[in-house]
Amino acid sequence: MLFQDAGALALGPPIALRHSMADDTNSPEQAIPDTSTDVDEATARRRSLSPRTKLILLVVVAVLLIGGAVWFLRYKTYGQYFQETNDATIMADAVAIAPRVNGYVSQVLVAENQDVKEGQALVRIDARDYQAQAEQVRAQIAQAEASADSARASISEQQAAIAQAEAQLASARAKAANDAREVARYTPLAASGAETRQQLAQLRLAAEQSAQQVREQVATVELQRRRIAGIDSQVRQAQAQVRGGKAQLAAAGVNLGATLIKAPSAGRVGNKTVNPGQYVQAGTRLMSLVPLDKLYVTANFKETQLALMRPGQPAKIEVDALSGTEIDGRVVSISPGTGAQFSILPPQNATGNFTKIVQRVPVRIAIEATPSARRLLVPGLSVTVTVDTRGAKGDLERIEQQQERLEKQGG
Repeated sequence: MLFQDAGALALGPPIALRHSMADDTNSPEQAIPDTSTDVDEATARRRSLSPRTKLILLVVVAVLLIGGAVWFLRYKTYGQYFQETNDATIMADAVAIAPRVNGYVSQVLVAENQDVKEGQALVRIDARDYQAQAEQVRAQIAQAEASADSARASISEQQAAIAQAEAQLASARAKAANDAREVARYTPLAASGAETRQQLAQLRLAAEQSAQQVREQVATVELQRRRIAGIDSQVRQAQAQVRGGKAQLAAAGVNLGATLIKAPSAGRVGNKTVNPGQYVQAGTRLMSLVPLDKLYVTANFKETQLALMRPGQPAKIEVDALSGTEIDGRVVSISPGTGAQFSILPPQNATGNFTKIVQRVPVRIAIEATPSARRLLVPGLSVTVTVDTRGAKGDLERIEQQQERLEKQGG
């Protein structure tokens, strides 16, 4: 009896369900159960948040408001004075190594990418032609010096001839004076008849001959003296030739020394194009020398970032090649014009249609890095530069005040 009741209970609900389904199928006019009430209740439950959810949302909103306030306060007091640009590159004033003389390269003493010191030999040019030129100039100098010595010796001989001529002149003058006295003594005697007029005529003839001889000796002395001046000019000419030869020798020495090309400064060799046996001409670039100890950064800031930028302000340099490692820097100078002004074809805004474009101004940043960091830096690397302009944060206000005072004075 107990098992029958259990079976009836087990079979009861399916049978009732079948009857209900049959009734629903056979009675289409019967009303469908209304579910709108259940939907409204579920919607109400979703709209009514739990106190915990409300607390979480309130905390999130509060954190966002506080974070925004902190960001705004930091920007107004700190962030707005830091100007950043990634349009920046490490640069160096590379030196183009070129010969001063023509010739064949006999030796190349450095390799590509080699570090060199100031004064270190880089390239040697065959110097035999320039040595021969120097020897030729030395021979010309010796010849000019010999000519000068010969002229000086001629001056000494001429001075002796002048002394001799002056002695002869003195003798002629003494004889002429004696003859003149004899004429003066015999003239009254001949007039009184004590001496013959023939004797007086002979004395007068001798006096005239003596006077003539004096005049000849004077001319001889003058001629010898003028020869001294001519020989002295020959000496000066030879000395000038000696000085010209020495100047040529100095130039030949410079050319001879230029056959050995040395590094003008310390740096690293790059872009080497010279090889032994190659003929090179003066001014032809053989290699480049990059002074790695004098690297700097050229950062192209927008014109709207330069209001407070001044030389001497500190900067941070983030090097891409060093995985974002920051190194210190300092603003050295600001370009006197935008990059477009120094281009090959600067813009002419007065012609054609004008489109305003924000210009960029190159700013040079000195690198203040450790030697270990400098060894990893080379020209051409991309960097990101941030300049701290807080040192000039009051300049704009002072400029505005000065402008207002100027306008009041003008009014």
